[in-house]
Amino acid sequence: MLYRNIGKHLFFRLDAEKAHHLMIGGLHKAARVPGFIPLLHGMYGVKEVPELAVDLFDIHFPTPVGLAAGLDKNAEAVEAFSAVGFGFMEVGTVTPKAQPGNDQPRLFRLKPQEALINRMGFNNQGTDYMARQLTALRSRRIPVAVNIGKNKVTPNEEAHLDYEKCIAELYPHADFFVVNISSPNTPDLRNLQHGSELASLLEAVQSEMAKQAEKHGKKKHVLVKIAPDVSMTELEFMVQTIMNSGVSGIIATNTTISREGITHQHAQETGGLSGKPLKDRSTEVISHVYRLTEGKLPIIGSGGIFNAEDAYEKIRAGASLVEIYTALIYEGPELNREVHRGLLDLLHRDGFSHISEAVGADHR
Repeated sequence: MLYRNIGKHLFFRLDAEKAHHLMIGGLHKAARVPGFIPLLHGMYGVKEVPELAVDLFDIHFPTPVGLAAGLDKNAEAVEAFSAVGFGFMEVGTVTPKAQPGNDQPRLFRLKPQEALINRMGFNNQGTDYMARQLTALRSRRIPVAVNIGKNKVTPNEEAHLDYEKCIAELYPHADFFVVNISSPNTPDLRNLQHGSELASLLEAVQSEMAKQAEKHGKKKHVLVKIAPDVSMTELEFMVQTIMNSGVSGIIATNTTISREGITHQHAQETGGLSGKPLKDRSTEVISHVYRLTEGKLPIIGSGGIFNAEDAYEKIRAGASLVEIYTALIYEGPELNREVHRGLLDLLHRDGFSHISEAVGADHR
């Protein structure tokens, strides 16, 4: 309970973004201290059990619970996050060129709702920096996905060039890729989810993935991260386009621009809302995607997971893997062990011998 009783209170006294940078910078530096990573793993690590291990995308995931993109934007704390019980993690969103992101303040806590609003704007150090960070890793305990985006100054008609550059420069270092076209914080980015723009972008992405697979002698997979703020008609078209493209899966969902039911003083801040208020909508989107794809396209569920029941709800709705982000800020790394134990209990309660049997169970 170290984080909940001490660490959280200290971090929450700081400005949200300063606390974020302090945590990532601290973990980056501490990982170089002999014995720190084993200590971290001893305190917060999760023991792999056969019931919860997942094999997907030609990758072995020791647990189905991962860390969503946005926390470790530059792959600076991979060793530390790999030691605290995650089954995989995303780094990024990364863009070809370094960029500062939007003006500050741009990250806000909504404590009563256990939520965050961010309008960071893909602030990151670029692909060269991330490649150096991933190359320098002494070990890789869990799969690492690279979440890729376009630079703010790149017009949508040239967006495919940015995604291609990210893939080309980071292909040797990623276990799989995630195409981010759903952040609300880069102007016009979400337009890439719709119409012919989506089909053209994914065709370019798939072409570059094939080119790099031939060059490096290893095929890797790419997923698409979608927004929750779409109509059913838009979702149907989006899912059909994604399926036609041949990409390997969907992450549902990114943050929301909706403020329904939120009365906090920060409610009207622009940006994407994450945390508990997103839980039901993201699960609803997962369920729709599973139905639209007839369960044939793997889904990673993300949005509002704070306990095992939340994770299991998304799995039963159709998610093969799940991710947390905001809950880590509010609950700390202790959460992974709690979710792990809880998922085992829920599987046994429902008579399942493996987590894969629960995927999409609500549709049967």
